[in-house]
Amino acid sequence: MRSLTSSDGLTWRAFVPAAILLLGCGFAWQTHSQRAMPLAAPLSSIIPTLDGYAVRDLHIGDEERRIAGMSDYIARAYMVDSVQAFQTLVSYYERQGQGKTIHSPRNCLPGAGWEVLRSGTRTVVADGESHDVNYYVLKNGRATDVVYYWYQGRGRVVASEYGVKWNLLRDAAMLGHTEEALVRIVIPVRAPVGGAAVSPEAQRAFAAADSLGDSVASRLIREVTRALPAKAS
Repeated sequence: MRSLTSSDGLTWRAFVPAAILLLGCGFAWQTHSQRAMPLAAPLSSIIPTLDGYAVRDLHIGDEERRIAGMSDYIARAYMVDSVQAFQTLVSYYERQGQGKTIHSPRNCLPGAGWEVLRSGTRTVVADGESHDVNYYVLKNGRATDVVYYWYQGRGRVVASEYGVKWNLLRDAAMLGHTEEALVRIVIPVRAPVGGAAVSPEAQRAFAAADSLGDSVASRLIREVTRALPAKAS
């Protein structure tokens, strides 16, 4: 079997832009006929209570919600002795089209004054399946947060922004629906963090934040899966 190599005058990589263009045209053509996919269960059903925590619903303003373009959301703070232990956000888009797609959280960080100390991915296990999610350590003045976030929908849990865009274009063209959720966890680090050297106290605080983040992310993946429309076929 002949393979495409440079000797053929064209490598397989040369087809990638054309494929993306074709999918983009399909997406644009399908935008007017995208099916809005209703949730299978209300977002309010996602971790409404948690042993050892008091739960408080958070409100996103109408203007912020309009700019984000979400169809629905649930944002919550989980408190221990009146101190916030972590926040969760699930924002749902029942359909995505040109000018109305999920915005990556990392695009908002510089304007909000947050400095990225560390970024990468972290593996979370939910129902025996491993998922890569985005993992950030952020600093703003004296505040330090650990942030997990990922994109979930149409049977997938995805960290990569490029992967999300590819799936979006392909599913818009082939399936005719593009529902998806952005899921985020923010965990304050309860120790001073500064400089290149991390103190033992900060190391313990990061370990506690990571353990909590892994546990909450695993439960969120399961419960968001139940709330989202059934996997597309």
